[in-house]
Amino acid sequence: MEVPGRPDAYSSVFYFAAEAPIPPDSLLGRFVYGDDAYRNARFKIVNRIVKGPWLVRATVGNYGACLLGRALTCRYHRGDDYLEIDVDIGSSAIATAILHLALGAVTSVTIDMGFLVESQSEEELPEKLFGAVRIAQMEMGSAKYVETASDEPETAGKAAPGFRVGSARGANDSRHQERTSGKASRSMSCQERLGGGEGSNYS
Repeated sequence: MEVPGRPDAYSSVFYFAAEAPIPPDSLLGRFVYGDDAYRNARFKIVNRIVKGPWLVRATVGNYGACLLGRALTCRYHRGDDYLEIDVDIGSSAIATAILHLALGAVTSVTIDMGFLVESQSEEELPEKLFGAVRIAQMEMGSAKYVETASDEPETAGKAAPGFRVGSARGANDSRHQERTSGKASRSMSCQERLGGGEGSNYS
């Protein structure tokens, strides 16, 4: 997830893996192997604020659900054994404003997020998460610089700079919080590796 910041931009990176091959004719399989129009119409997030200041809860709400593919710009990249999804929060002025409010209290906020393919017919029910993450009291300032291929001397100045990686606090914290330096055009992303099993629970 590409997170706009002032002055730095951030990226939250989540990896989810299946435990067995995903059937192409399953709901998740159609999402993985289908086209971007299908993905945009189905890619959904549900969230719950577990802990946070009253102002954040009142503005965002304790519970929420959203079709990310319709509300935000999502870019999909599929390889032999993975699907990468880049979600640009900055593509929505409303989402950016809400995010900046939450970032102001991020060290005291704990939020659960679940990702799923939306069911749009009775036959596709019940909806099931293919991945979930808890972000607990994240320390944005703890990010550390990580070199990328673009930092090599022969490519310096020709590509986007490196990114920064930090972590959140808490027993179930997300340890994949990453920050790009400056106005980097390359951002890390949410990647689901498709190699294996029943972990998706889609049929």
